[in-house]
Amino acid sequence: MSEATILHADLDAFFASVAQRDDPTLRGKPVVVGGGVVLAASYEARAYGVRSAMGGRVARRLCPRLIAVSPDFTAYVEASRAVAAIFDETAPLVERLSIDEAFLDVRGLERIGGTPVEIARRLRREVRERVGLPISIGVARNKSLAKMASAAAKPDGLLVVPPGGERAFLDPLPVEALWGVGPATAARLREWGLARVGQLVRLDRRALQAIVGRAAGAHLHALVHGRDPRPVRAREGRGSFGSQSALGTRPKSPEAIDATLLALAERVTRRMRAKGRAGRTVVLRLRFGDFARATRSRTLPRSTATTRTVLEAARGLYAQARPTIERRGLTLIAVAVANLDPRDAGVQLELPLDGASVDALDAVVDEVRDRIGPKALTRATLLHRDARLAAWLFPDEEPEL
Repeated sequence: MSEATILHADLDAFFASVAQRDDPTLRGKPVVVGGGVVLAASYEARAYGVRSAMGGRVARRLCPRLIAVSPDFTAYVEASRAVAAIFDETAPLVERLSIDEAFLDVRGLERIGGTPVEIARRLRREVRERVGLPISIGVARNKSLAKMASAAAKPDGLLVVPPGGERAFLDPLPVEALWGVGPATAARLREWGLARVGQLVRLDRRALQAIVGRAAGAHLHALVHGRDPRPVRAREGRGSFGSQSALGTRPKSPEAIDATLLALAERVTRRMRAKGRAGRTVVLRLRFGDFARATRSRTLPRSTATTRTVLEAARGLYAQARPTIERRGLTLIAVAVANLDPRDAGVQLELPLDGASVDALDAVVDEVRDRIGPKALTRATLLHRDARLAAWLFPDEEPEL
């Protein structure tokens, strides 16, 4: 049996914790980041039932003393980079999952770093002392177990699942705690009277596949038996560029939605051009008024980093989803470009348009913003938008979320 040498480190209520770190008057109080839609909630707010993606009015009804603060993406990026540097100092093999979490493989570090538990304790102390943020860590023999252990350790805790102790850890957990089991799958399992992981263990793979489907059933069967052969892998570059905007719960006009698409496409492609990357697949992600999500994508004939090309593809994807949006409402919209070319493949140039290159226009705009500042040029369509949103769309330093 393999040893417990995989760590999953996850910053606690990241956005809210950064706000509480930077403003001591917020510490110990129920805090949310965002107004119309909750982007993050402190654990003091969660005690009242407040959760991320919840509407601001609902959150205030649950917690009348709630304090809402504006997001500070520059601070988030700085904190994430500082924590990432500590991860890299801790282990030679680090797999970043997002801006606030990562897997670390500490196998073979006993002589220079101590046991996995000692390394985890030191990592938590370093993050607290050097970055000022709480972090929870799970230690186990594979990635799935480590991730579930860190979730169970929150807030600001450490939990070890020793080899041979998997059943004692897994069986009492609700089915929602399994990594990859979302609300729909959990609801399906509960319809069959399956609420705890220990109940799933009694079913063979075919029985689980009959309930949730062939692929999901096979994956679920492995999870409930504590199997996950995936190694920790340092990612070779990013797989996509994306940006999102929370829209709140109030209805938005078609013009406001189109302006948001434009701003997101411009922000994403600007970052791509700065990194010398191009991609073929444009992805539109939506969150509806009932918090359900949908993803649509379109693969282009050739790679691009041009704002106009990405924007037109995003507009087409949005048009396909409009009937659903009109029925269910829309609270969040995201645009991403994936299927990236290798870094040395170069950016595909677009054909000239009305005697001028679209890429040349993007290049001029980028140069002006680089020299004078990100707010030096703003499209006329965006001038009518909320000033706070404009400040988010064109911050002094753009986060790579």
